[in-house]
Amino acid sequence: MLNSDSTISWMHTSGTPEEIGYALGCYGRDAVHGPLQDTQLWKDITDKRHYVRVTQLMEATRQFFPQQWSELEGLAEGLDLPFEQVFAWNSRGDLLMDTADGCTSVMLPGPNITLAHNEDGLPCLKGYCFVAEVHPQDGIPFFAFCYPGSIPGHTFSHLQDGRTLTVNNLRLQGQGSDIPRMVLSRSLLSCATFPDMLDMLEKYPPCGGFHFSIVDAKTGRLVSVETGAGVTRKRQVSRPQVHANHALFHPSLTVQHITNSSHDRQLRGQALLALGIDDPLQILRDQCQDGLPVYREDKDDPDNENTLATVVFSFSKQAITWSIYSDRQGAPAFSSQTQYDTASINRGVASTFS
Repeated sequence: MLNSDSTISWMHTSGTPEEIGYALGCYGRDAVHGPLQDTQLWKDITDKRHYVRVTQLMEATRQFFPQQWSELEGLAEGLDLPFEQVFAWNSRGDLLMDTADGCTSVMLPGPNITLAHNEDGLPCLKGYCFVAEVHPQDGIPFFAFCYPGSIPGHTFSHLQDGRTLTVNNLRLQGQGSDIPRMVLSRSLLSCATFPDMLDMLEKYPPCGGFHFSIVDAKTGRLVSVETGAGVTRKRQVSRPQVHANHALFHPSLTVQHITNSSHDRQLRGQALLALGIDDPLQILRDQCQDGLPVYREDKDDPDNENTLATVVFSFSKQAITWSIYSDRQGAPAFSSQTQYDTASINRGVASTFS
C-alpha cells in the first residue's frame, strides 16, 4: 500500500555495486547539493583536517570491503561530488562523536516478534529521504531507508529472506575506528546468512559505535548487538526492550556521551514497557512532557534531530507484515507483507516484498 501524501519516496535499483551506488547518488543529488551541503555538519565532516583519518579509512575499506568501495565510487559519481567528500560523509560517525543520528528501537520478543524503530536525523532532510529497494547482481534483494548521499544499511533494512535490522548511533569516546561503521553496517546486507551477520560484527569491531537489533525470521531469533571501539557484545532478547542510541551493555558504556534526548527517551521507553504497554507505535509516538520526547519534531531539538520515519515489523510463521510511517499521525507511507510459503520458509527465502 502506498500513501500518496507521504514525505518518503520509494525507488528501485539493481545491478553491480557501482551501478547501485550511482543510482542512489542520482536519486539524492538535489538534496545533497541543496540543504545538506548547507549544514554545519557537512562542512565539519568534509573539512581538510580529517584528511589523514579519511585516507586511513579509505585504505582499509578498499582492502577489506571491495563491494562497498565500489558502491561508494558509484555514489560519488551519481552525486557529482569528489569521492573523498562522499567517503568522509559516509564515515561521519567515525570522524566525529556527535552526529545527527539519534533513533529509538523497540524490541518485543515472543512467538510473534515485533521490531519497531524511529529513524531520527537532520530536520532539513525531511521530505528528501527515501526507501531504496535494491536487487544486487550477486546477493539477496532488500529494502532500506536511505538518507541522500549515504549508502544503505545504517537505519532500518529488510532482506527478502526475512532478516531484518534496525540501527542506532552510539557516541563512544576515543573509539579509534579502523573501518567506517556505515561500511560495516552496509556489509551486513551482503551477508548470506544470519550467523554470517553476527560473525561479521565480531570480525570487524574497530569502528564507530552502533547498536543493531536483528531478527532472523527463519529461526525466530532476536538479538541486540552493540559494537565499536574494538569490541562487540551481543545478547539474545528475551523480554521487551527499548534502545535509545546509547550503549547499555557495551564495555565503553562508562566512556560515552549520552545526550539529554537519548537519556530521556531511554527512561520513557522503559517506563512505558513497565506499564505493560506493548503497542510499539504508542511508545515510538510518545511525546510526554516530562523530559525530551521519544517522537521528535521540534525545530529547536537540542541534538538537531527530528523523527524522519517510523517502521514496525511484525513477524509470524507465515509472513512479515511491515509499515513505514512518515508522520506521527495518519496512515503508513508504505505497508505490505513479505510472504512465505511452506517450502520457502524452510530455505529461509521469502517470495516477495509486496
